Amino acid sequence: MNERAQALVRRQHELLRRSGELRHQFAQEARAWQRPLEIADQVHAGWRWLRAHPEVPLAAAAVLVVLRPRRAWRLGWKLWTGWRLWRSLQRQAAPLGLLRRP
Repeated sequence: MNERAQALVRRQHELLRRSGELRHQFAQEARAWQRPLEIADQVHAGWRWLRAHPEVPLAAAAVLVVLRPRRAWRLGWKLWTGWRLWRSLQRQAAPLGLLRRP
């Protein structure tokens, strides 16, 4: 094997070693994100379940209205106000391209 081929083989081994080190470093750093990503996955799964079963939050709202009508009214008013604020922000931010419209 000539000198150039030996240099290429050495370079290949060096790159493979460095690649292994980087993979190991990445795996260690990725462990810090494991728990937050698990929580995000659980929240997302819960949201999908709620969208598939809308009767559950509706039943909870009906129970709240029957048992605590004043509290239900206050909560409904806060939700309505929050929704209006969100829609207003969407309309203002849309021309700027800040929010994605679904």
